[in-house]
Amino acid sequence: MQRLYIANEKFDPVNGTGWKEYIQWSGLTQLTEVVTLDGMLCAFALPETKDSHWPHIVNEDNMLNFFVDLDFLLSELADTSNLNVLGVIRRPSTDVRHLDWNGFTFLGYDLLDQDVSTSALTNCGGFPEAFANSELSSVGLIPDFNRAVEIQGTLRSKYYPPEHHADCDLWAIFIQQGN
Repeated sequence: MQRLYIANEKFDPVNGTGWKEYIQWSGLTQLTEVVTLDGMLCAFALPETKDSHWPHIVNEDNMLNFFVDLDFLLSELADTSNLNVLGVIRRPSTDVRHLDWNGFTFLGYDLLDQDVSTSALTNCGGFPEAFANSELSSVGLIPDFNRAVEIQGTLRSKYYPPEHHADCDLWAIFIQQGN
């Protein structure tokens, strides 16, 4: 399992009106913050790819914001005070919540569409036949691996196959401690 890194802007009550409107729209009243790889909700800290990034990023469609080198990513960030520096694993085949990832703490699992752009959990208005909004943690993630895999399968096959955002990959999300 390849460990990747990304830095996103925080999205929480400090965002004022935008946060209030999001909570009202989504119905996710339990959230204290949204932690996701969804760039519409949590903008990428480094939205453009510089020539110097190429040796340090995932050279794959829709993955140019993901770094393979944490030290390089951190060196590109002027200030991390309003950012979440995340460690992520795409398509984990087993539960990784107990993975010893020096300096990172497990937060949960997200489900992102194949474009790695939209979270089926926090940015699609809900899929009530697949999961209840109340199943999401205070940061908008599914804490249990087996349940996340079950939701992924339900989204893909049973209820929402024509929905583009329901064809999603499982992502394990860890956050850098002290962030």
